[in-house]
Amino acid sequence: MNDTRRIFYTLIVISSMCVVASMSRAQCGLQSGPMAGYSDMLEVTIWVQTKCAQDVQLRYWLSGHPDTSWLSDPVTTSAEHGFCAHLIANRVTPGNNYNYEILIDDETMELPYSTTFVTQPLWQWRTNPADFSFVAGSCAYVNEEVYDRPGKPYGGDYHIFSAIQADDPDMMVWLGDNIYLREVDWNTKTGIYHRNTHTRSLPELQPLLASTHHYATWDDHDYGPNDSDRSYWGKDITLQAFKDFWANPNYGVGGTEGITGTFFREDCQFFIMDNRWYRAPRHGTGEYYGKEQLIWLIDALRYSKAPYKFICTGGQILNDAAVFENYAQFPAERRALLDSIDKYNIKGIVFLTGDRHHSEISRMRTADGDVFYDITSSALTSNTFSHPDESNNFRIPGSMIGVRNYVLISVSGPLNERKCKVVFKDANGVVLNEYELE
Repeated sequence: MNDTRRIFYTLIVISSMCVVASMSRAQCGLQSGPMAGYSDMLEVTIWVQTKCAQDVQLRYWLSGHPDTSWLSDPVTTSAEHGFCAHLIANRVTPGNNYNYEILIDDETMELPYSTTFVTQPLWQWRTNPADFSFVAGSCAYVNEEVYDRPGKPYGGDYHIFSAIQADDPDMMVWLGDNIYLREVDWNTKTGIYHRNTHTRSLPELQPLLASTHHYATWDDHDYGPNDSDRSYWGKDITLQAFKDFWANPNYGVGGTEGITGTFFREDCQFFIMDNRWYRAPRHGTGEYYGKEQLIWLIDALRYSKAPYKFICTGGQILNDAAVFENYAQFPAERRALLDSIDKYNIKGIVFLTGDRHHSEISRMRTADGDVFYDITSSALTSNTFSHPDESNNFRIPGSMIGVRNYVLISVSGPLNERKCKVVFKDANGVVLNEYELE
C-alpha cells in the first residue's frame, strides 16, 4: 500500500471514530436532576445523574452577580454508582442565595427551570433565627407499566410536585417509600439502580429538585421487599444506592450501620432514623430501631437545645394501634423510647412519619404536661387508603386524610418563642387541614 492510500484509509478510520464518539456523546448527557441536597453555612451539595460515564462539574455564583463564579471539583460518573455525582459548593458564605448550572464534559446544560440554592445564615449570637418552611411526604410511586401489577395504575397525580414547588418551601423531607422496589428490582443491583433512576427521572419532579433542598429517610420499599427487615440479603446494595441517589449530610451516625443521621435548619434539629436495618423479623418482640440507634437518639435528644426536634422515620410512632408496621407492634422498644423522652423531660418532640397511605396527627400528653406529636404524611403519588375506624387513641379528631397529599410545616417567631404551624394540602395545593402545635 502506497503512502497516499495509507493516509486515505487512516483518515477514514479517524473520521469513523469521531462519528462513533459523537454518536456516543449524543446518547449521553443529563439523566435526572440536578437536585439541591444538604445546605449548611459554608457548604452545599448538588446532586446530578448522567446517562453514561462523563465528567460533571458545578458552576455557581451569588444571585445577581454572574460575573464572579466558582467551579466545584469535577466528578467522573460511573456505572458502579448509577452515574450519580455529588458536587460540592465550598466557596459559599452564610445566608446567601446562589444560582448554579451543571457542566457535562465542559458543556453547560440548558434547563427550562430555575436552578438555585441557599446557604443557611449565621444567626447565633447575632439575631433571631429566621422563619422557615419545609414540606414532608412519603409514598411516591411512579408507574412503569411493563413491570407494574396488572390493573389500575397504583401511582398518579404527579402534578403534586408542581404544587409543592409553588409553595416555595426552603426544603423537603422525604419520609420513606420514596421509590417502590418491585419484583424485578430487589434481587439485583441492576434492578435496584433501575428503580431509583426511573423514579428520579420523573419529568414533573425535576423543577422541584433543582431549587429546593432535599433530605430523606427510607422505609421498606426503598430498602427492599414489602415489610422487609434486617434479614434482607440485599440491604448493602440498597444502602449504597440510597447514598448515591440522596445527598444527606451524614449517614451511620452514633456507630450505626444504616442511614441514621441528623441536620439543622436554623434552630431546629432533624433526626433521620432507620427503621429497617436492625428491625426484627417478628412483630411483638425484638428490635425496631435497635440498641445502638436508640441509645444515640436518646442521647442526641437530651443534648439538643432545639425548640422543635423533628424525628423523621418511616412508620408511625405514637399511634397505639398494633396494626400493619406501626411502632406499637414492638411495644417494649416503643415504651423504652417514649419513657426515656418523658423521664428526661425532653420538650419539642415532633415525629414526622409516613407509610400508612393516609395522613393524620397524633398527640400524646405526658403526666408532666409535655406534648409529643406524630405528623403522618402519606401518600404523595401512591394509592391512598383511609382508616377512620382504626383505634388510634392519640389521633386528633378529624385529622385523617384519605387522598394524595403533602404537609407544609412552618416554624416562625423569635428565639425562645418559636411557633409551628402544620398545613395539609392535596395534590392541587388546596388546603385540607391546618393546625398550630402547642
